[in-house]
Amino acid sequence: MQTHECSCKIEGRSAIIEGPSELQGAEVAATDLRAAAALIIAGLVAEGRTTVTELKHLDRGYVNFEGKLRDLGADIERVYEETEKVDQVINDSMAQSS
Repeated sequence: MQTHECSCKIEGRSAIIEGPSELQGAEVAATDLRAAAALIIAGLVAEGRTTVTELKHLDRGYVNFEGKLRDLGADIERVYEETEKVDQVINDSMAQSS
């Protein structure tokens, strides 16, 4: 954080980060549930477009996360890649045959 002209201090269980730097949109991958939520929120305040991949972690912990943010006024959309559509179709057909 020091190289980005930021100051960071710990207060109890919180980290307070202050700095003049603007966040820039990027393609990032979520490594766990909390990282996914944090990356999405950071992307909402960043300049430019942010794409967060590996949302399987988010989906395990939050139902309709992007919809809830959209209801609060966020400019967010969920884009399904072709492999995700195939996985969903497979899962749906397996549920129907049970």
